[in-house]
Amino acid sequence: MKKIIINISVVVLLLNFLPLKAQEVLTPDLQKLYEYTDSYFVDLRATKQPLIGVSASRTQSGGSSVGGTYIQAILKAGGKPVIIPVMTDGKLLRDIVKDLDGLVMIGGEDFDPRYYKEKAIPDMNVIDSVRDIYDLVLLKLATDRNIPLLGICRGEQAINVAFGGTLYQDIPSQHRDKSIKHSQSEPRDKGTHTVSITKDSQLAKVLGLTEVSTNTYHHQGVKAVAPGFRAVGKTSDGIVEAIEAYPDRKIIGVQWHPEGHVWGGDTTMLKLFSFIVSEATTFRKAKELHKRIFTIDTHCDTPLEFKKAGFGIGKRESNQVNIPKMEEGMLDAIFFAAYTGQGARDKLSSQKAVDKIERLIKGIHSQVENNKDICEIAYTASDLERIKQSGRKAIFIGIENGYGIGKDISNIARFRDMGVNYITLCHTKDNDICDTSSNTHREWNGLSPFGKEVIKEMNRLGVMIDVSHAGEKTFWDVIGLSAQPVIASHSAVKALCFHDRNLTDKQMQAIAENGGVVQICLVDLFINKDRKKASLSDAIDHIDYAVRVAGIDHVGIASDFDGGGGLIGCNGSNDMINITVKLLERGYSDEDIAKIWGGNFLRVMTTVQAAAEGK
Repeated sequence: MKKIIINISVVVLLLNFLPLKAQEVLTPDLQKLYEYTDSYFVDLRATKQPLIGVSASRTQSGGSSVGGTYIQAILKAGGKPVIIPVMTDGKLLRDIVKDLDGLVMIGGEDFDPRYYKEKAIPDMNVIDSVRDIYDLVLLKLATDRNIPLLGICRGEQAINVAFGGTLYQDIPSQHRDKSIKHSQSEPRDKGTHTVSITKDSQLAKVLGLTEVSTNTYHHQGVKAVAPGFRAVGKTSDGIVEAIEAYPDRKIIGVQWHPEGHVWGGDTTMLKLFSFIVSEATTFRKAKELHKRIFTIDTHCDTPLEFKKAGFGIGKRESNQVNIPKMEEGMLDAIFFAAYTGQGARDKLSSQKAVDKIERLIKGIHSQVENNKDICEIAYTASDLERIKQSGRKAIFIGIENGYGIGKDISNIARFRDMGVNYITLCHTKDNDICDTSSNTHREWNGLSPFGKEVIKEMNRLGVMIDVSHAGEKTFWDVIGLSAQPVIASHSAVKALCFHDRNLTDKQMQAIAENGGVVQICLVDLFINKDRKKASLSDAIDHIDYAVRVAGIDHVGIASDFDGGGGLIGCNGSNDMINITVKLLERGYSDEDIAKIWGGNFLRVMTTVQAAAEGK
C-alpha cells in the first residue's frame, strides 16, 4: 500500500494566504471541498481584482515552474496571479497576454549575452535558450500593450536587454569593486546588503525609503542601462540594483527578490507588489472603459505610407498606425488624412493636387478592402457603432489641405461621396481658400471669396470644416460664417506652448460657443518648447487646459501619427490607451473620458451631417 505524502511547505504556504473557510478544506473531505467551491461562485463572478501574469522557469523535463513566494506576494497585494507556461509560440502567448492587467517577470538562469551583442565568457552559468526566447517574446507582447510590469532579478535583466541595455555576465570577474558579495547563503527573507534608492524615483515613492536592506542572489547584473530607463537603485560598489521607465512607461525592475522578504513578513517589500497591483487595477479599468466607449483618433497621415513596397495596414508594420497596433491600444477608429502639400496654384498644378487626393482616397479604400475582415470605411457615427460591435476597426477619411479640391467647388461633393468627413482648409502656405497660420503676409486677410463659398458648400453638404493650420483671421472668418460647428482636427494650446499652429484661449472659447471641438494633437513641437522632452504628460496638460477653457464637451484627441506626431510615452496607436490611464489618474470620470475620446467629436459630426440632410 502506497504512503500518502503531505507536502508540508505547500500546506504552510496555503495557510498563509487562504481565507479561514478555505483552510477547513485542507482536511481531505470531498463534500466540504465542493461546498467551499460553490460558496465562492458569486464572489468570484463579481471580482474586480486585476489579473497579474507571472512568468515561469523551465524545468528539466520541459515543464514550467514558479516559486510559491511569488504567488503568495501577489495574493497578499490583492492581485489574481496566473502562471504563464514557458513556450515559444508567439500566437498563444499573445492570446494570453491580451487578457493580462499586469505582469511580474521572475528570476532564474543566466541570459545569453548574444542578445546584447557580446560573446559568452567562461564564468557564465546555465543558459536556457528556450527561456530566453519566451521571456523576450513575453516582454515585447506585454510592453506593446503597455501592461504594467515588475521585473525581479533575471526579470529586471531581461527588461534591460529587451530595451537595448547590457549586462555584467559575471560581476565577480568583470566588476572591479569586490567589496560586496552579490550571492548570499542566508535565507531569502534576510537582507545582507544595502541598496540606495534615488530620491525622486517612482521606486522611492513606492517604498517610502531611499535606503533598503535587501537579499541578493545573482552573479549577473545590469551594466549599461537601456535607453528610456534610468538606474534608481545601487549598492555601494556601484552595481545597479533597480531600474525604471517612469513616468513615461509603467515598468520597474529590481535585482533583489522582494517576494522572499514578503514571505518573511516584510511589509516594505509588499509595497512593490501592492504597487504593481494598483497600476494593474487602473490599467484594467482603462481597458474596460475602452470596451464601452468610442475611441477616435481624428488625424493621422498613414496614407503617406502606402507607397512603401508591401505595406499593409493589416500587418504590424514599423510605422505608427496599423490595425494590429490599434487593437493593442484598444483604439476603435482613426481618420486617415488624404494630404497634399501646397504647390503652385495655376490650373494645371491645382488639378494635379486634385488627382493626388483622389488617388490617396482610393488607396485608403483599397487598403481597407484588402483587410475587410478586420476594418471597414465609416461614414457616420452609426457606422462606427456597427463596426465596433462586429469586432473590427473603423477607418474615417479626411482631406488635409483644401488645395486638394482645386479650383472646382464641385470636388467637395465628389470627395464627400468617396467618404470624406472633413477638410482642413489649408496647410503651411496660403491657398485659394484662405491664409495659413504659417504666413504673416496674409494674402487674403482671412478667407478668400472662393473660400467663403467653400465654407457654405461644406455646410450644405455636411462636411466638417477643420481650422487646424488656419491663420487667426481665417479662423475668425470661419467662426463668423459657418452655420455649423467647426473642428480643429489636430491642434494644441498656445498658452502652454507658443506656436502659430496652436490655439489661443479666445479661439478655443469661440469653438465651444460654436458647438465645435478642439482635438489636442501629440506633436512634440506643439506640446513642449523643448521637443526632446515632450511627453504624454505634457499632452495631458494641454487637454486639462483646454477642458478648463473650452469645457469638457469641446475637447478631443488626435495623434498626427505618421506625419510628425509622437511623444515620449505615446508613439503609436498601441500607446493610445496610455491616454486613458493618465486621464483616470488625474481624476477624470468615465463620462468625461468618453466625451474626450470620441463623444464630443461624434456629436459634431452627427450635427453637421444631420443639418445637411435637413433633419
